[in-house]
Amino acid sequence: MRTPNFSKHQVAGAYALSVVVWLAAAPLISWQMFSLERREHLPVAYHDLLLVYGARYLTVALLTPPIFYFVYRWPVTAGTVVRRSSAYVLGYLPFSLAFALIRWLLLPPWMEETLSFGPRTLDSLLQLTYGTFADVLFLYLSVVVCAHAYAYFVLGQRQEIERLELRQSLAQSELQTLRSQLHPHFLFNTLQGLSTLINTDRQTAQTMLFTLAELLRTTLKHGTADLVSVREELDFLKAYLYLEQLRLGKRLEVRWRISPQVHDAFIPQLMLQPLIENAIVHGVSSSQRPGWVQIEAAILDERLHVEIRNSIGGVSQPGLGVGIANTRARLRYLYGDDASFEFEVVHGQAAAAHLTIPAFRTPGENGAGSYEETLRCGSSRARCPSRPAVATLRRRGVQCGG
Repeated sequence: MRTPNFSKHQVAGAYALSVVVWLAAAPLISWQMFSLERREHLPVAYHDLLLVYGARYLTVALLTPPIFYFVYRWPVTAGTVVRRSSAYVLGYLPFSLAFALIRWLLLPPWMEETLSFGPRTLDSLLQLTYGTFADVLFLYLSVVVCAHAYAYFVLGQRQEIERLELRQSLAQSELQTLRSQLHPHFLFNTLQGLSTLINTDRQTAQTMLFTLAELLRTTLKHGTADLVSVREELDFLKAYLYLEQLRLGKRLEVRWRISPQVHDAFIPQLMLQPLIENAIVHGVSSSQRPGWVQIEAAILDERLHVEIRNSIGGVSQPGLGVGIANTRARLRYLYGDDASFEFEVVHGQAAAAHLTIPAFRTPGENGAGSYEETLRCGSSRARCPSRPAVATLRRRGVQCGG
C-alpha cells in the first residue's frame, strides 16, 4: 500500500463528513432512550439525552479519521493477517482512553443514578473509561471494519484503473505493431513492381518512384494516428491505384462507388490499402485477362460499410497472410465487437471483402459532393469527433489524426 498524502482540504473534508455521519445518529438514539426512560416513568429531558449522545458520537467522529488513516496505510492483507489483526486488537486500548478523555472534556459525565450531569473528577474519568467498555468496543470495531471496507474499495478502484491503463498500453503497442507490419509489406510489393519496369520503361518507373515518395510522405504525416478521415484514406488509395495502373496498364480497371456522406467519417489508417493490394496481387495480376477492382462505401444506420470487390482468374501465388489477418486484428483492438469483416469468393468469378465499422464523423462537416471533388479539395486535417462513442476508442488507446 502506497503512503497516503492528504492535503489540508482533504483532512478537513474527512473530519466534516465524519462529524455529519456520526451526529446524524444522535437524535435517533436519544429519542429511543428517551422513549424507554419514559416507559419507566423516569424524569428525564430529551435535550439532556441529546447532549449526552451528541457528545458521545462527536467523540467517535473525531477519532474516526485517524483510524481510517491507519487502516488505509496498514490494512489487514493476506500476508499480514495475524500481525496486523493483533495490532488493531491492541489498538482498542488507546482508542478507549482517548474516547473517555475527549468525552469527559466535551461534557460532564452523565450519572444514570440521578439522571443528571455529575462533576468532572478523576474518579468520573476512570468510571467513564471502564464503565462504557462494551459500547466503546462495538463502536471501535465498527469503525475498523468500515475503514477496511473503504480501503479495499479504493484499492480495487486503483487496481482496476491500473489494469485499464495497462490494457490500453498493450493495445496501443499491439496496434502500432500491426500498423508497422503494413509499411514493409506495402514497400516490398511496390518496389517489386518497380523493379520490373526499370529496364523496360524508365519513364514510367520514374513516375512510380515519385508517386511512391508521395505515398510514404502521407503515411509519415499521419504518424501514429489510428483513425483518419475516409477522404484521406481514399486520397491514399487513388495514389496507390495510380501506381498499380502504371504497372498493369489496361489490365486494371478501377470502379468507384462512393457515397458523399462517407468522406468525413473516420476509418483506421491504412485499413483499405492491404485489401486493395490483395485484390490486385491475388486477383487481377494472376489473370492473363484484364481485371477490375471495385470500391464501394456508404453509411447505413450510423455504420460505415465498405466493400472491395475484384475479379479473379488463374492461380495466384500464396501470400504471407498479412492483409486479411492484419485487418481482423486491428478491427478487434480498435472496435471490439462493434466491427465486422467478411471475405468471400463469389461464384468463382470475384472476391469480396466487406468491412463494417461505427460511422464516427467530424462534427459540423458534411460529405463532399463527389469523389472527384474530394480529390481536388485535397486532404483536410481530421479532428477527433466529439461523440461519447469516441471516448470508448480513446480509452482503448486509439488516436485520431489527420
